[in-house]
Amino acid sequence: MIQLLHSPINLGALHLPNRIIMAPLTRMRAPGGIPTEMMSTYYCQRASAGLIISEATPISSQGVGYPATPGIWNGQQIAAWQKITTAVHDKNGRIVLQLWHVGRISHPDFHDGDLPVAPSAIAPKGQAITANGMKPFVTPRALETDEIAGIVEDYRQAAKNALLAGFDGVEIHSANGYLLDQFLRDGSNERTDRYGGPLENRARFLLEVVTAVIEVCGAERVGIRLSPSGTFNDMADSDPEAIFIYLLTELNRFNLAYLHIVDALEGDIRHGAKVVALDLLRKAYTRKLMVCGAYDQTRAEAALAKNLADAVAFGQLYIANPDLVERFKQNAPLNTPDPKTFYGGDGKGYIDYPVL
Repeated sequence: MIQLLHSPINLGALHLPNRIIMAPLTRMRAPGGIPTEMMSTYYCQRASAGLIISEATPISSQGVGYPATPGIWNGQQIAAWQKITTAVHDKNGRIVLQLWHVGRISHPDFHDGDLPVAPSAIAPKGQAITANGMKPFVTPRALETDEIAGIVEDYRQAAKNALLAGFDGVEIHSANGYLLDQFLRDGSNERTDRYGGPLENRARFLLEVVTAVIEVCGAERVGIRLSPSGTFNDMADSDPEAIFIYLLTELNRFNLAYLHIVDALEGDIRHGAKVVALDLLRKAYTRKLMVCGAYDQTRAEAALAKNLADAVAFGQLYIANPDLVERFKQNAPLNTPDPKTFYGGDGKGYIDYPVL
């Protein structure tokens, strides 16, 4: 059988030897927000991926919502990431940085007692993971209209910092219920200014971020991640198909390196997601499309064969199988991921999974 996953592809300026992408994976192993040597080992083990998308990385201290997540807003962080990108490049790998602002999915513990920010003062259901255990989410503070430009500038600066740190590009995280996603959805955005209400207003903030980041990196080094059917982090929209088809039509004009779609997951469907079909998104977006969402090798090959996607990102399979490319090539058995070691901790379940 022809293995389409192993065929090369160009995503903008990124020349990939295969279409097997390492999805962004929060692992919470950067104490004080500084990337570590152990993280370098982890990424280097997975350098045979067509592309590594880094773990979500806050663009500012305001964007933090989980303990021990690495940042990209100061010199110490840039220098620490630079060691990682150099090591990955030495292994002939390619790596982009995922730019993140969590918005309301945070807690005052991360902000010296200040409230997290969001499009509207609506508390999400659920609990924040803090250094002192799980705590209920609080009602966030709605951003003032004139504050939004400052956050766009934080994205611009973070993109500059990513290039300084040696990344091959960036992915804008606008999925999974974090700040940019919160602006897109009417379940979390009840604003009455130019960033709320009609589709074009709710998409405005994200499109301003895309414009700013492209000015720094060039469109050919910028990707964006969306989760049109996602319910994670208490997300909902009255008509997700309308907002996301509008958004994809707008994104076509930027000629991005890629668009990264998180497919509807079982959990989304269980939580009553209004599923936006992948074939609809594929029709609306005319450029390079990457998909992820509990894909295995067979389903990934089928998606490529049916032209539903150009590349496929793998999350948990990459946690447990650093040599996933080789295992797929040989149809070899896969290691089973251990969820108990996904978040925080030491090298166990992080850099100790066996290779072939």
